Amino acid sequence: MDRALPKRFWTSQRIALAGGSMLLLSMLLYTFVFADRRSTLNVEKDKITVSTVSTGPFEDFIAVTGVVQPLKTIRLDAIEGGYVTQKLVEGGSTVRKGDVLLKLENQSLKLSFLQSETEANRLVNELQNTRQRLQIERFTLRKNLADLDAQIEQAKDTYDRQSKLYKDKVVSEEDFLKAKRAYERLVGQRKIDMESQKYQEDNAKIQIKQLEGTLNRTQRNVALWQQTLDNLVVKAPVSGQLSSIDVEVGSNINRGQNIGQIDDMNGFKMRVGVDEHYISRVFTGLNGSFEFNGKTFPLSISRVYPEVKSGRFEVDMIFPQGAPEGIKRGQSSPIQLELGKAAKATLLPVGGFFSDTGGNWVYVVDKTGKRAMKRNITLGRKNPEFYEVLSGLESGDQVITSSYENFGENEVLNF
Repeated sequence: MDRALPKRFWTSQRIALAGGSMLLLSMLLYTFVFADRRSTLNVEKDKITVSTVSTGPFEDFIAVTGVVQPLKTIRLDAIEGGYVTQKLVEGGSTVRKGDVLLKLENQSLKLSFLQSETEANRLVNELQNTRQRLQIERFTLRKNLADLDAQIEQAKDTYDRQSKLYKDKVVSEEDFLKAKRAYERLVGQRKIDMESQKYQEDNAKIQIKQLEGTLNRTQRNVALWQQTLDNLVVKAPVSGQLSSIDVEVGSNINRGQNIGQIDDMNGFKMRVGVDEHYISRVFTGLNGSFEFNGKTFPLSISRVYPEVKSGRFEVDMIFPQGAPEGIKRGQSSPIQLELGKAAKATLLPVGGFFSDTGGNWVYVVDKTGKRAMKRNITLGRKNPEFYEVLSGLESGDQVITSSYENFGENEVLNF
């Protein structure tokens, strides 16, 4: 007879259901506990640039652009103003020191010169008249003294005779006193005349000295006016090339106005613009180099202009070994300006990532080569080819160095 079998709890259906539940629970547990929940973005690897971090000498230099200029440029400024009557030389001409470039006219200066010259002539005449008057007065005083001395000698003889006769009681006391008073009066008069002559001599010397001082000043003034008139003829102060002269016949020039410049063609320099970021690291004596006609030529900073315009300042660089043959004024050329000596460092190639991250982090490709992850880094100095890595990267690391503009805030990039 048939026997009823007991019902089994773990049927195949239940086992399958339990297994599926356990699998689902495991997947959920892994997702919440172990899975990578970082934001990701799929990118095409052939549209990005991946560079390898390396170790090597870091050459501390920057790339700048220099423009060839004459070693010396002399500004032509009008010493005196006036209107142009003649223009004898055009811009671009070679001139020698002393060559006449322009002739100016200024009626006001001419009138002042004539007035000064007239005053000087008047003073010369006045000085001559004073000297002649003094000489005549000297002759008159000498003649008067000679006459007076003769009268004194005669009065003295009379006085001496009267004195003897008076002692012998031959003449009266009145006659004796009369002779005595006549003699003493003449002696006193001579003394007064001598004092008067000395006073007139001293006074005349003072007048002459004053007139001579005034005349000297006036004559110097005349000489200055003459020099001023001479400055209406504009001459080349040095030999060189007249690179520009910005005036025409009939135009009016003010005193101190710049009318052109002369370039000294005996040497050249490079005028270089440098980003203001480097102003604290650039000083005279720094070296650089540039290529011309396939050869490299050294340069050295001779002057730094500290004024910053539009985020840049300028320096002058000279050729220590002489300017290259064939170089021309106005040519521009890239220059490698050294900021320090080369030193061993970890190097990261320059790329567009820096503008998006400020050099604070990068995407580093993992060992599988299938994804890249954010990593914080610290960068130091920069040259046109490499950044100096201070921390966060090691030699051999693969870093995305192209722009991160399209990556948003994603922390992982999948290729």
